Amino acid sequence: MQVQERTPINIIAAWMVHALTASGALFGLLAMQAVCEKRFVAACAWMMVTSGIDGVDGALARWRRVKYFIPHFDGALLDNMVDYFTFVLVPAFFLLYADLLAPSWRLPLAGILLFASAYQFSRDDAKTADHTFTGFPSYWNVAVFYLFLMDWGYAANAVILLICAAGVFVRIRYLYPSRTRFLRPINIGLGMAWAGLCIAALARYPEGHQPLLYASFFYLVYYLAVSLWLTTRKQPALSGRPDETPSP
Repeated sequence: MQVQERTPINIIAAWMVHALTASGALFGLLAMQAVCEKRFVAACAWMMVTSGIDGVDGALARWRRVKYFIPHFDGALLDNMVDYFTFVLVPAFFLLYADLLAPSWRLPLAGILLFASAYQFSRDDAKTADHTFTGFPSYWNVAVFYLFLMDWGYAANAVILLICAAGVFVRIRYLYPSRTRFLRPINIGLGMAWAGLCIAALARYPEGHQPLLYASFFYLVYYLAVSLWLTTRKQPALSGRPDETPSP
């Protein structure tokens, strides 16, 4: 690779990538404000925005070579802080106020999410060198999105959340859609189709959204199937933190 000069334009572009990552915290704060105002659809929309930022900032960081142009700034640490806020704290806050759990279960289950994800984010093998996640990758924003739109009831919601929390400690290698080399173009394409279905479902809530959500389950099944295959294949995972990757 040809070494690029540290020109002002390249350095500004690198800082803009970091600013994009940091903006996820602002949109997460807007989601929390919407929750306080009981605008739960808007909160889900803001969480979608944070997920979209997380889906592209890692690729932009590698493209703009932010480590090279701003070597003294830890973009991975920034990304982890923002992701813990937007993927864990914001959904946990959502659980406290949305009518998804019995009132007496809300704080305990939100606390379980926080502690399980604190463990997951702190593992040195949370992301493997061959670009998979170890254990359930704290997709709590996705979990609360489905629980809110599907309306399965208090007990079912609690069971699903507890299963996901337990999954943090099970050493399944989960697909990293934008980076896992296995079927990467298909992973990205299906992921974009899934995101489109979720956006359309939220736009149609509360009437006519469920068929779109059920259609989106194809990607959840595909994601789990590929993750199990990655776990059981003979090639072992290599532990280590990939450079400039978005955290779970």
